[in-house]
Amino acid sequence: MTYHPKSEFMAVMMERGFLSDCTDYQGLDEALSKGVVPAYIGYDATAKSLHVGHLLNIMMLRWLQKSGHKPITLMGGGTTKVGDPSFRADERPLLTPAQIDENIEGMNKVFSRYLDYGSGATDAVMLNNAEWLDNLNYLEFLRDIGRHFSVNRMLSFESVKSRLDREQSLSFLEFNYMILQAYDFLELNRRYGCLLQMGGSDQWGNIVNGIDLTRRVLDNEIYGLTSPLLTTSDGKKMGKSQGGAIWLNAEMLSPYEFWQFWRNTTDADVGRFLKLYTELPVEECERLGALEGSQINEAKIVLANEVTTLLHGAEAAADAEKTAREVFEKGGVGDDLPTLSLDAAEVAEGISLAQLVVRSGLAKTGKDGKRLISEGGLKVNDETCTDAGRMFAAADFAEAIKLSAGKKRHALVKLG
Repeated sequence: MTYHPKSEFMAVMMERGFLSDCTDYQGLDEALSKGVVPAYIGYDATAKSLHVGHLLNIMMLRWLQKSGHKPITLMGGGTTKVGDPSFRADERPLLTPAQIDENIEGMNKVFSRYLDYGSGATDAVMLNNAEWLDNLNYLEFLRDIGRHFSVNRMLSFESVKSRLDREQSLSFLEFNYMILQAYDFLELNRRYGCLLQMGGSDQWGNIVNGIDLTRRVLDNEIYGLTSPLLTTSDGKKMGKSQGGAIWLNAEMLSPYEFWQFWRNTTDADVGRFLKLYTELPVEECERLGALEGSQINEAKIVLANEVTTLLHGAEAAADAEKTAREVFEKGGVGDDLPTLSLDAAEVAEGISLAQLVVRSGLAKTGKDGKRLISEGGLKVNDETCTDAGRMFAAADFAEAIKLSAGKKRHALVKLG
């Protein structure tokens, strides 16, 4: 649809490509134009770090705050105990309360890089849905909340329907998830005046449920807005790489590796990613994205620097670029490369090249490592080596050894 927004936030969402769908474009736009709108995104604590797949929605919260509204980051201390079944083929493993708390602590490190938290009108707040979910009385909840849900309708939502169509089991525990998420929106509206829930387009059914429930119980008008589920131009899910998830916490993925992920963006995605993941003006994003040949590589460096600066700071971005230039242009050994440190006992009887490739993270398994080496895809100190059984002794580590898988993935191995 063609809609010309009045509010700055809606204009940014539409212009930069964040908007997939909205429950009421005009109603939300008018609410955003009238005053401060508190809006939330929920994050279940399924890992110790957020990953690149979360970054699109974190940027939405950042733009919300920059345009004069109040972001709420809702940690799923309660809902993580159930697990979101949306578009999954199987049930999520159940985590203990201690694991959930540990994961929340790890995830919280990222948000303060993007949002300003405090007690002001547009300061972000961090909440945990365990606050109202942990102490629910089951019978009261069924009578007061459960009666508003139609099982027929719940079964019709694509996230559930796709699981049932494939005859994959959906536990009663998971089936409750959408009721709990809907209840989150109700409680956030009741307690904090929250008017908007945002999320990926896979959350549409859960968001609509929350809006319907709040309307039935409180007779309040609230809104939902979803972002597209991003895939790269070659059809891959955004945020996945050969080495697995692109984590946002530095202890789980070095700033250099994070920078490198963005530097390796496919040419066709550069302009789109600049709009979504940086704050450069739209015209500049489009100009950079339209560059061709070797010039597009400079646009990719701009993308990598801008995104890394937001998350890890300008110094980390500059260090990553310096390391990359040393490695790629001068064939040198960059100080900031991912490093595997071995102790003397590990190399006392020698260690094979295949083991080093796996230990350094350049291959997931020994089998993958041996294939990489035998096919000529691995270099040791910039020289191709096809002998997976080549042994390295302590004396070989007088200086750090550089391993390179292809042109773009590198690691250092050293003693101590």
